[in-house]
Amino acid sequence: MNDQQLLRYARHILLDDLGIEGQERFLAAKVLIIGAGGLGSPAALYLATAGIGHITLVDDDIVELSNLQRQILHTTASLGRPKAESGRDMLAAFNPEIEVQARVERLQGEAMAQAVAAADIVLDCCDNFATRHAINRACVRHRKPLVSGAAIRYDGQVSTYDLRRDDAPCYHCLFPESDEAEDINCATTGVLAPLVGIIGATQAAEALKLAAGLGETLAGRLLQLDVRSMRWHSVNVPRDPDCPVCRQR
Repeated sequence: MNDQQLLRYARHILLDDLGIEGQERFLAAKVLIIGAGGLGSPAALYLATAGIGHITLVDDDIVELSNLQRQILHTTASLGRPKAESGRDMLAAFNPEIEVQARVERLQGEAMAQAVAAADIVLDCCDNFATRHAINRACVRHRKPLVSGAAIRYDGQVSTYDLRRDDAPCYHCLFPESDEAEDINCATTGVLAPLVGIIGATQAAEALKLAAGLGETLAGRLLQLDVRSMRWHSVNVPRDPDCPVCRQR
């Protein structure tokens, strides 16, 4: 680390169990963030400012006026731009020392598998079940830790699926894939703006712990938040031995 980095990350370096070694792990880490909206915005900002050295930001959507109520990665000047590119430029403004790749596409099939394989940690910040399950399958296949968050109306949830571990559940263990599952999104039901910030920031914290090998992650637990009462509820999530996605890993 050079002098500028020692100064930029000084408050991390002061932390017990993190220090210079942990910060160097951040700088070497490769994180894939799928979704540059409400959840991806705070998650990406905190990972970039924390010094995650390589971030790939994936989103096929463009910035609209209604996004600006909560998607803090974008500004009024970003309207009409691809979210991935707008997000890349914002992250570079916060921390020009890191590498940020913008992918303006919806990852599917082998493209999804290759992107996951190239990452150390994957963040699911998307808003539909089909993509969530595709991310999960790729993470199971390549044994990559997955941090998944969701937020709608006044309710949020977040968990970590550490698929490097044989005893860890995958996303499908908790939310089985079904043709009858109905996507509920902010455009039709609304969401309180700070809720996505809380969940996205929690995803970033989980990713940083995974990158540094620090503390205990949410693997095997689902955290649920009702922001109206500001109460968190923790649910233990066992692995499903009959899960069709992860039972063969």
